[in-house]
Amino acid sequence: MLLVEDEAELAQMVAELLAEEGYAVDVAADGHSGLHHGLTRDYDVVVLDRGLPAVEGLDLLNRLRRSGITTPVLVLSALGNPADRVAGLDAGAEDYLAKPFDIDELLARLRALRRRHLDRARQMPVGQARLDLDAREVCTAGGRVALSQRECDLLATLAARPRQVFSRDDLLVLAFPEAENPVVVDTYVHYLRRKLGRTVVETVRGRGYRVGTPAP
Repeated sequence: MLLVEDEAELAQMVAELLAEEGYAVDVAADGHSGLHHGLTRDYDVVVLDRGLPAVEGLDLLNRLRRSGITTPVLVLSALGNPADRVAGLDAGAEDYLAKPFDIDELLARLRALRRRHLDRARQMPVGQARLDLDAREVCTAGGRVALSQRECDLLATLAARPRQVFSRDDLLVLAFPEAENPVVVDTYVHYLRRKLGRTVVETVRGRGYRVGTPAP
């Protein structure tokens, strides 16, 4: 979980409570570091204050959504009137809780967000198709295409951040942590293209790969 909160005492208290509930918590004290964490690491849930230094909370949320980050966000803010809540939800938040808040309610809302996130994460969009992680299949208009575990891992890594270009070294670490030679990335890109069409993985010259669209 990522907690973006500039009030140090509150951040420490909430982080400790969340740790007691079994969450691994990263704390960011301003919008700039929160944005960096959100763009470079994977989280189940983000808890986000609005009145942040450097980058305001809803601006941070907008930037995450524009970058293709779909992690559910709960806004936790002293701005709690109906117009503020509407602004937060319209910016892309899944939930909004006003300060002061009841800790049991916060924990219950986070559990609900995490459950929904994990359920959705088993079905990932790949263009107009969907990747079923449990069945290791891509469901297209033309039917279902079975993948190996490694093919599935590679496609899931790319699909999780659809606008991001991954270098071969990045994909080696993220999708093939047990491998040492980055050639394995090229090999499995070839396998995916052979099964799903050349457009399923795009090559960005000089930079790496990003997810594309499977053949219909």
